[in-house]
Amino acid sequence: MSLAVQIRQPGGPEELQLVDVPVGEPGPGQIRIRHHAIGLNFIDVYHRTGLYPLTMPAGIGMEGAGVIEAVGEGVTHLRPGDRAAYASQPPGSYCEVRVMPAQCVCRLPDAIDFETAAGMMLKGLTAQYLLKKTLPVEGLHAGDYVLFHAAAGGVGLIACQWAKALGLQLIATAGTDAKCRLALDHGAAHAINYHTEDFVARVKDITAGRGVKVVYDSVGKDTWDKSLDCLRPFGLMASFGNASGPVPPFAPGALGAKGSLYVTRQTLFTHIATRESTQAMADELFNVVASGQVQIRIDQRYPLAQVQQAHRDLEARKTTGSTILLP
Repeated sequence: MSLAVQIRQPGGPEELQLVDVPVGEPGPGQIRIRHHAIGLNFIDVYHRTGLYPLTMPAGIGMEGAGVIEAVGEGVTHLRPGDRAAYASQPPGSYCEVRVMPAQCVCRLPDAIDFETAAGMMLKGLTAQYLLKKTLPVEGLHAGDYVLFHAAAGGVGLIACQWAKALGLQLIATAGTDAKCRLALDHGAAHAINYHTEDFVARVKDITAGRGVKVVYDSVGKDTWDKSLDCLRPFGLMASFGNASGPVPPFAPGALGAKGSLYVTRQTLFTHIATRESTQAMADELFNVVASGQVQIRIDQRYPLAQVQQAHRDLEARKTTGSTILLP
């Protein structure tokens, strides 16, 4: 048996219930992992509220790190006793032990501890595919400006550091002056408090009126329209989340009027659809963390039993950096 968090219907944090669940042996292509740390992400809120529907009752959580206890037939890249970490479907990481597909589970280098791994897999792989794969038609080169919303969060602080390592001029937005300072401390070239400043005007001022090549936006509804106005001609609007709500329908003709813009909606799970792509992306993430170019900041730790409070704090924008749950 294992303690695990389940939801039986969509709703608020009160729907997150700690229950005992049976854990069996891994089948073909599966592993059993005992968690030492679990990652908290905004996609977990989308699952809990029903924005991304799940079949009920449902486990929740997409990220974790721990030790492999058993492997099923056909699994060759992991062995019992291996330290491992993952960002993976299906949801269910909020637990002590689970059986899950092995495809997206990666052996963890000795240089990276469990808490760091649980705080970086989903967020770090997201930053990787954004900065290295989700690129404007003209590409990104050292000195180019990019705009990154919610830059003091887990993905954002990793992106600030990684962008600096790539020579990019990352313009960060955040909701408080303290969060802006945090983004600057982690490599952002500029920071804008979007509650007290017009971020479109500031972006145009910073870029001498030209705009940025790409906007990376996990906020959604509240930042969408103004973000389009921050782009230079042929710029890319890269949506990868909707913390403020889904983006409403818009007229494609507006993209032409604003400079022949491109729009994309990205998700990590397309990028890690194969074992090979998952491992390649993870290796790049492990290397940039082990080198010290990117440091994983874990600002909140909650016992698994306090998962409801963790979700309340995340939704209230009280968190910075990465948040982990401890089983």
